[in-house]
Amino acid sequence: MTIRLPHLIDVHVHLREPGAIYKEDWESGTQAALAGGIGTVLAMPNTQPAIVSAESLDDSLAAANKKAFCDYGQYIGGGQTNSQSAAKLAEQAAGLKLYLDQTYGDLKLDEIHTWMPHFENWPKAAPFVVHAEGKTMGTAILLAAIYERPLHICHVSKKEEILLIRAAKERGLPVTCEVCPHHLFLCEDDISEIGAGRSEVRPRLAKATDKDALWENIDVIDCFASDHAPHTIEEKDSENPPPGYPGLETMLPLLLTAVNQGRLTLEDITLRLHENPQRIFGTAEQAESFVEVEMDSSYEIRAVEQFTRCNWTPFEGWQVKGRVRRVVIRGQAAFEDGKVLAKPGFGRNIREKE
Repeated sequence: MTIRLPHLIDVHVHLREPGAIYKEDWESGTQAALAGGIGTVLAMPNTQPAIVSAESLDDSLAAANKKAFCDYGQYIGGGQTNSQSAAKLAEQAAGLKLYLDQTYGDLKLDEIHTWMPHFENWPKAAPFVVHAEGKTMGTAILLAAIYERPLHICHVSKKEEILLIRAAKERGLPVTCEVCPHHLFLCEDDISEIGAGRSEVRPRLAKATDKDALWENIDVIDCFASDHAPHTIEEKDSENPPPGYPGLETMLPLLLTAVNQGRLTLEDITLRLHENPQRIFGTAEQAESFVEVEMDSSYEIRAVEQFTRCNWTPFEGWQVKGRVRRVVIRGQAAFEDGKVLAKPGFGRNIREKE
Protein backbone atom coordinates (compact mmCIF):
# COMPACT_ATOMS: atom_id res chain seq x y z
CA MET A 1 0.00 0.00 0.00
CA THR A 2 1.44 3.35 -1.09
CA ILE A 3 0.54 6.35 1.06
CA ARG A 4 1.47 9.99 0.71
CA LEU A 5 2.86 12.17 3.50
CA PRO A 6 3.43 15.92 3.22
CA HIS A 7 6.83 17.60 2.90
CA LEU A 8 8.82 16.41 5.93
CA ILE A 9 11.21 18.61 7.93
CA ASP A 10 14.09 17.44 10.12
CA VAL A 11 14.82 20.34 12.47
CA HIS A 12 18.06 18.91 13.87
CA VAL A 13 20.92 17.65 11.69
CA HIS A 14 24.71 17.97 11.69
CA LEU A 15 26.28 18.07 8.24
CA ARG A 16 29.94 18.61 9.34
CA GLU A 17 30.67 21.34 6.82
CA PRO A 18 32.95 23.19 7.29
CA GLY A 19 35.79 21.35 8.95
CA ALA A 20 34.99 17.64 8.79
CA ILE A 21 33.59 16.90 5.35
CA TYR A 22 35.15 13.43 5.37
CA LYS A 23 32.29 12.59 7.79
CA GLU A 24 29.55 14.43 5.86
CA ASP A 25 28.88 17.61 3.88
CA TRP A 26 25.92 19.42 2.34
CA GLU A 27 26.06 17.11 -0.69
CA SER A 28 26.11 13.71 1.00
CA GLY A 29 23.94 14.78 3.93
CA THR A 30 21.11 16.16 1.81
CA GLN A 31 21.17 13.06 -0.39
CA ALA A 32 20.80 11.02 2.80
CA ALA A 33 17.90 13.26 3.78
CA LEU A 34 16.06 12.54 0.52
CA ALA A 35 16.69 8.82 0.91
CA GLY A 36 15.09 9.11 4.35
CA GLY A 37 12.05 10.93 3.00
CA ILE A 38 13.10 14.34 4.34
CA GLY A 39 12.57 17.41 2.14
CA THR A 40 14.05 20.09 4.43
CA VAL A 41 16.95 19.91 6.90
CA LEU A 42 17.96 22.49 9.50
CA ALA A 43 21.71 22.28 10.10
CA MET A 44 23.37 22.81 13.47
CA PRO A 45 26.22 25.32 13.96
CA ASN A 46 28.81 23.29 15.93
CA THR A 47 31.06 22.84 12.93
CA GLN A 48 34.83 23.50 12.77
CA PRO A 49 34.96 26.48 12.95
CA ALA A 50 31.57 27.07 14.49
CA ILE A 51 28.96 29.17 12.70
CA VAL A 52 28.71 32.18 15.01
CA SER A 53 29.09 35.24 12.75
CA ALA A 54 27.72 36.82 9.59
CA GLU A 55 30.77 35.68 7.64
CA SER A 56 30.58 32.04 8.76
CA LEU A 57 26.81 31.97 8.20
CA ASP A 58 27.25 33.35 4.69
CA ASP A 59 29.96 30.77 3.96
CA SER A 60 27.78 27.88 5.09
CA LEU A 61 24.77 29.07 3.12
CA ALA A 62 26.94 29.58 0.03
CA ALA A 63 28.16 25.98 0.28
CA ALA A 64 24.59 24.75 0.69
CA ASN A 65 23.46 26.82 -2.28
CA LYS A 66 25.94 24.97 -4.48
CA LYS A 67 25.63 21.47 -3.03
CA ALA A 68 22.26 20.86 -1.36
CA PHE A 69 19.90 18.33 -2.96
CA CYS A 70 17.00 19.22 -0.64
CA ASP A 71 15.82 22.42 1.05
CA TYR A 72 17.75 23.68 4.05
CA GLY A 73 18.29 26.20 6.80
CA GLN A 74 21.35 26.99 8.90
CA TYR A 75 21.36 27.73 12.64
CA ILE A 76 23.72 30.24 14.19
CA GLY A 77 25.45 29.31 17.43
CA GLY A 78 25.26 31.32 20.63
CA GLY A 79 28.72 32.05 22.02
CA GLN A 80 29.95 34.03 25.01
CA THR A 81 30.29 37.34 23.14
CA ASN A 82 28.00 37.29 20.10
CA SER A 83 24.51 37.84 21.53
CA GLN A 84 24.02 41.19 19.80
CA SER A 85 25.66 40.33 16.47
CA ALA A 86 23.84 36.99 16.28
CA ALA A 87 20.49 38.67 16.91
CA LYS A 88 21.02 40.82 13.82
CA LEU A 89 21.16 37.62 11.74
CA ALA A 90 17.87 36.20 12.98
CA GLU A 91 16.05 36.63 9.65
CA GLN A 92 18.79 34.71 7.81
CA ALA A 93 19.26 31.84 10.28
CA ALA A 94 17.08 28.81 10.89
CA GLY A 95 17.29 29.76 14.56
CA LEU A 96 19.69 30.35 17.44
CA LYS A 97 21.24 27.30 19.12
CA LEU A 98 22.66 27.38 22.65
CA TYR A 99 24.70 24.43 23.90
CA LEU A 100 24.19 24.28 27.66
CA ASP A 101 25.45 20.71 28.19
CA GLN A 102 28.36 18.71 26.87
CA THR A 103 28.27 17.93 23.17
CA TYR A 104 30.51 17.67 20.10
CA GLY A 105 32.49 20.86 19.46
CA ASP A 106 33.42 23.90 21.54
CA LEU A 107 30.22 25.96 21.79
CA LYS A 108 29.25 24.88 25.33
CA LEU A 109 28.21 27.77 27.60
CA ASP A 110 29.10 26.87 31.18
CA GLU A 111 27.88 29.94 33.06
CA ILE A 112 24.26 31.04 33.27
CA HIS A 113 25.24 34.69 32.93
CA THR A 114 26.49 33.91 29.41
CA TRP A 115 23.05 32.55 28.46
CA MET A 116 21.11 35.58 29.62
CA PRO A 117 22.17 38.07 26.90
CA HIS A 118 20.93 35.62 24.25
CA PHE A 119 17.57 35.24 26.01
CA GLU A 120 17.35 39.01 26.12
CA ASN A 121 18.58 39.96 22.63
CA TRP A 122 17.37 37.21 20.28
CA PRO A 123 14.05 38.27 18.65
CA LYS A 124 11.09 36.57 20.29
CA ALA A 125 9.54 35.75 16.92
CA ALA A 126 12.63 33.78 15.82
CA PRO A 127 13.33 30.16 16.85
CA PHE A 128 15.40 29.83 20.05
CA VAL A 129 16.77 26.31 20.55
CA VAL A 130 18.74 24.77 23.42
CA HIS A 131 20.67 21.61 24.14
CA ALA A 132 19.79 21.31 27.80
CA GLU A 133 19.49 18.28 30.06
CA GLY A 134 18.14 17.72 33.57
CA LYS A 135 18.74 20.67 35.89
CA THR A 136 20.16 22.71 33.01
CA MET A 137 16.84 22.24 31.23
CA GLY A 138 14.98 23.45 34.27
CA THR A 139 17.14 26.58 34.37
CA ALA A 140 16.57 27.23 30.66
CA ILE A 141 12.79 26.96 31.14
CA LEU A 142 13.05 29.38 34.08
CA LEU A 143 14.92 31.90 31.94
CA ALA A 144 12.38 31.50 29.15
CA ALA A 145 9.65 32.36 31.67
CA ILE A 146 11.61 35.34 33.03
CA TYR A 147 12.29 36.74 29.55
CA GLU A 148 8.83 35.75 28.31
CA ARG A 149 10.10 34.09 25.17
CA PRO A 150 9.37 30.79 23.34
CA LEU A 151 11.92 28.01 23.86
CA HIS A 152 12.51 24.81 21.89
CA ILE A 153 14.33 22.00 23.69
CA CYS A 154 16.37 19.49 21.69
CA HIS A 155 16.57 15.70 22.01
CA VAL A 156 14.67 15.08 25.25
CA SER A 157 15.72 11.69 26.56
CA LYS A 158 14.67 11.18 30.21
CA LYS A 159 11.48 10.74 32.20
CA GLU A 160 12.25 13.69 34.47
CA GLU A 161 12.73 15.91 31.43
CA ILE A 162 9.53 15.05 29.58
CA LEU A 163 7.54 15.41 32.81
CA LEU A 164 9.13 18.82 33.45
CA ILE A 165 8.17 19.93 29.94
CA ARG A 166 4.63 18.65 30.49
CA ALA A 167 4.40 20.69 33.70
CA ALA A 168 5.73 23.80 31.91
CA LYS A 169 3.18 23.42 29.13
CA GLU A 170 0.34 22.89 31.60
CA ARG A 171 1.27 26.22 33.17
CA GLY A 172 1.09 27.97 29.83
CA LEU A 173 4.80 28.43 29.19
CA PRO A 174 5.66 28.55 25.45
CA VAL A 175 7.97 25.52 25.55
CA THR A 176 8.27 22.99 22.73
CA CYS A 177 10.49 19.94 22.43
CA GLU A 178 11.77 17.23 20.14
CA VAL A 179 12.65 13.57 20.63
CA CYS A 180 15.03 11.48 18.51
CA PRO A 181 14.28 7.96 17.29
CA HIS A 182 17.38 6.60 19.03
CA HIS A 183 15.92 7.66 22.39
CA LEU A 184 12.52 6.19 21.46
CA PHE A 185 13.87 2.87 20.21
CA LEU A 186 17.15 2.35 22.10
CA CYS A 187 18.24 2.46 25.75
CA GLU A 188 21.29 1.57 27.82
CA ASP A 189 20.30 -2.11 27.63
CA ASP A 190 21.26 -2.01 23.93
CA ILE A 191 24.82 -0.76 24.48
CA SER A 192 26.39 -4.21 24.71
CA GLU A 193 24.98 -5.16 21.31
CA ILE A 194 25.81 -1.86 19.59
CA GLY A 195 29.25 -1.59 21.17
CA ALA A 196 30.53 0.89 23.77
CA GLY A 197 32.15 3.31 21.32
CA ARG A 198 29.35 3.22 18.78
CA SER A 199 26.83 3.80 21.57
CA GLU A 200 28.38 7.15 22.52
CA VAL A 201 25.81 9.88 21.96
CA ARG A 202 24.67 13.09 23.69
CA PRO A 203 22.32 12.93 25.46
CA ARG A 204 23.42 9.41 26.36
CA LEU A 205 21.16 6.42 25.91
CA ALA A 206 18.94 6.40 28.99
CA LYS A 207 17.23 3.70 31.02
CA ALA A 208 14.40 1.57 29.70
CA THR A 209 12.07 3.41 32.08
CA ASP A 210 13.08 6.71 30.44
CA LYS A 211 12.38 5.31 26.99
CA ASP A 212 8.98 4.08 28.19
CA ALA A 213 8.21 7.52 29.63
CA LEU A 214 8.78 9.14 26.24
CA TRP A 215 6.22 6.83 24.67
CA GLU A 216 3.80 7.35 27.56
CA ASN A 217 4.06 11.14 27.08
CA ILE A 218 4.05 11.19 23.28
CA ASP A 219 1.41 13.94 23.37
CA VAL A 220 3.98 16.29 24.94
CA ILE A 221 6.46 15.79 22.08
CA ASP A 222 6.17 18.47 19.40
CA CYS A 223 8.73 17.21 16.86
CA PHE A 224 10.60 14.12 15.87
CA ALA A 225 14.19 14.95 14.88
CA SER A 226 17.04 12.70 13.81
CA ASP A 227 19.95 14.59 15.43
CA HIS A 228 21.88 13.13 12.48
CA ALA A 229 25.46 13.37 13.80
CA PRO A 230 27.79 11.31 11.63
CA HIS A 231 31.27 10.16 12.57
CA THR A 232 33.24 7.52 10.70
CA ILE A 233 33.21 3.93 11.83
CA GLU A 234 36.96 4.22 12.53
CA GLU A 235 36.33 7.15 14.89
CA LYS A 236 33.50 5.37 16.67
CA ASP A 237 35.66 2.27 17.18
CA SER A 238 38.65 4.28 18.45
CA GLU A 239 39.82 4.72 22.06
CA ASN A 240 38.17 8.16 22.18
CA PRO A 241 34.89 7.79 20.24
CA PRO A 242 33.06 11.06 19.53
CA PRO A 243 29.34 11.22 20.39
CA GLY A 244 26.69 11.00 17.72
CA TYR A 245 24.70 8.70 15.43
CA PRO A 246 23.69 8.96 11.79
CA GLY A 247 19.91 9.13 11.60
CA LEU A 248 18.54 10.81 8.48
CA GLU A 249 17.95 7.55 6.63
CA THR A 250 16.56 5.53 9.55
CA MET A 251 14.19 7.98 11.28
CA LEU A 252 11.16 7.65 9.00
CA PRO A 253 11.43 3.85 8.50
CA LEU A 254 11.57 3.37 12.28
CA LEU A 255 8.55 5.62 12.79
CA LEU A 256 6.63 3.90 9.99
CA THR A 257 7.42 0.56 11.61
CA ALA A 258 5.89 1.91 14.81
CA VAL A 259 2.79 2.85 12.79
CA ASN A 260 2.59 -0.67 11.40
CA GLN A 261 2.88 -1.98 14.98
CA GLY A 262 0.09 0.29 16.20
CA ARG A 263 2.34 2.40 18.44
CA LEU A 264 1.96 5.56 16.33
CA THR A 265 -0.39 6.85 13.65
CA LEU A 266 0.42 8.49 10.34
CA GLU A 267 -1.15 11.63 11.83
CA ASP A 268 1.45 11.49 14.62
CA ILE A 269 4.23 11.57 12.03
CA THR A 270 2.62 14.36 9.99
CA LEU A 271 2.13 16.47 13.11
CA ARG A 272 5.72 16.07 14.33
CA LEU A 273 7.62 16.11 11.03
CA HIS A 274 5.51 18.62 9.11
CA GLU A 275 2.91 20.70 10.92
CA ASN A 276 4.75 21.49 14.16
CA PRO A 277 8.16 22.10 12.54
CA GLN A 278 6.49 24.56 10.16
CA ARG A 279 4.80 26.34 13.06
CA ILE A 280 7.76 26.43 15.45
CA PHE A 281 10.43 27.28 12.88
CA GLY A 282 8.38 29.47 10.59
CA THR A 283 8.89 27.57 7.37
CA ALA A 284 6.53 28.15 4.48
CA GLU A 285 4.16 25.53 3.11
CA GLN A 286 5.76 23.77 0.16
CA ALA A 287 3.47 23.53 -2.84
CA GLU A 288 3.53 20.21 -4.74
CA SER A 289 5.93 18.69 -2.20
CA PHE A 290 5.38 15.30 -0.58
CA VAL A 291 6.86 11.87 0.13
CA GLU A 292 5.41 8.54 -0.95
CA VAL A 293 6.07 5.46 1.19
CA GLU A 294 5.30 1.78 0.74
CA MET A 295 3.76 0.88 4.08
CA ASP A 296 3.87 -2.89 3.48
CA SER A 297 7.51 -3.07 2.34
CA SER A 298 9.70 -4.91 4.88
CA TYR A 299 13.48 -4.83 4.73
CA GLU A 300 16.67 -4.83 6.78
CA ILE A 301 18.56 -1.65 7.62
CA ARG A 302 22.07 -1.90 6.19
CA ALA A 303 24.67 0.88 6.38
CA VAL A 304 26.26 -0.21 3.11
CA GLU A 305 23.09 0.88 1.28
CA GLN A 306 22.96 4.37 2.79
CA PHE A 307 24.07 7.71 1.32
CA THR A 308 25.70 9.07 4.48
CA ARG A 309 29.49 8.93 4.43
CA CYS A 310 29.95 7.49 7.92
CA ASN A 311 29.35 3.86 6.84
CA TRP A 312 27.59 2.60 9.98
CA THR A 313 24.30 2.78 11.89
CA PRO A 314 23.28 1.74 15.42
CA PHE A 315 20.27 0.08 13.79
CA GLU A 316 22.30 -2.28 11.60
CA GLY A 317 20.27 -5.41 10.87
CA TRP A 318 17.00 -4.08 12.24
CA GLN A 319 13.90 -5.24 10.39
CA VAL A 320 11.67 -2.31 9.46
CA LYS A 321 8.37 -2.02 7.62
CA GLY A 322 7.80 1.12 5.57
CA ARG A 323 10.04 2.13 2.69
CA VAL A 324 10.55 5.58 1.15
CA ARG A 325 9.61 5.28 -2.52
CA ARG A 326 9.54 8.83 -3.85
CA VAL A 327 10.23 12.39 -2.65
CA VAL A 328 8.76 15.26 -4.67
CA ILE A 329 9.80 18.87 -4.01
CA ARG A 330 8.08 21.74 -5.81
CA GLY A 331 6.61 19.35 -8.35
CA GLN A 332 9.93 17.71 -9.21
CA ALA A 333 10.88 14.16 -8.25
CA ALA A 334 14.04 14.52 -6.16
CA PHE A 335 14.32 10.85 -5.12
CA GLU A 336 12.72 7.70 -6.49
CA ASP A 337 13.22 3.98 -5.88
CA GLY A 338 16.63 4.28 -4.26
CA LYS A 339 18.04 6.90 -6.63
CA VAL A 340 18.63 10.61 -6.07
CA LEU A 341 17.24 12.45 -9.11
CA ALA A 342 17.80 16.04 -7.97
CA LYS A 343 21.00 17.87 -8.86
CA PRO A 344 23.43 19.68 -6.54
CA GLY A 345 22.05 23.11 -5.74
CA PHE A 346 18.42 22.07 -6.26
CA GLY A 347 17.68 22.73 -2.59
CA ARG A 348 16.48 26.17 -1.51
CA ASN A 349 17.27 28.19 1.60
CA ILE A 350 14.10 28.34 3.76
CA ARG A 351 14.91 31.95 4.73
CA GLU A 352 15.42 33.19 1.17
CA LYS A 353 12.58 35.37 0.00
CA GLU A 354 11.07 34.33 -3.33
